[in-house]
Amino acid sequence: MIKIGQGYDVHKLVPGRKLIIGGVEIPFDLGLEGHSDADVLLHAVSDSLLGAAGLGDIGKHFPDKDPAYKDADSLELLKTVINMLSNEGYSVVNIDATVIAQKPKLAPYSDEMTNNIAQACLTGKESVNIKATTQEGLGFAGRMEGIAAMAVCLISKN
Repeated sequence: MIKIGQGYDVHKLVPGRKLIIGGVEIPFDLGLEGHSDADVLLHAVSDSLLGAAGLGDIGKHFPDKDPAYKDADSLELLKTVINMLSNEGYSVVNIDATVIAQKPKLAPYSDEMTNNIAQACLTGKESVNIKATTQEGLGFAGRMEGIAAMAVCLISKN
């Protein structure tokens, strides 16, 4: 059996925070606001995987009111999601994700993001595709008020 899932996340850009996307710390003068490390890409990927398996979303499993997840490493949360899927008999077939950010340019970091996600998901890097796009100056991402990410995944029952 195969299942598809989709995920979406957005976080506000603020001063005084690290910018972490795909488990990579990116040098930038703004970071993403959130209870955890606010990694929009990993949150979207996690939500897509949980959704495909019918296991809810990251808010259900890692609530932002729970102090245990304050400043949590989203790569570790993704590994927990993969364990949850594995316990249900699922494995990742592929993941395709897009980060929507006016700045900074993310292309120099995409290989590292891909490797991080592939390792966390116990799959090969050929099964993970990460893209980035701007909003051509339009909308909240175009005005650099925030960064968003979308992800789709395919999982299979072992």
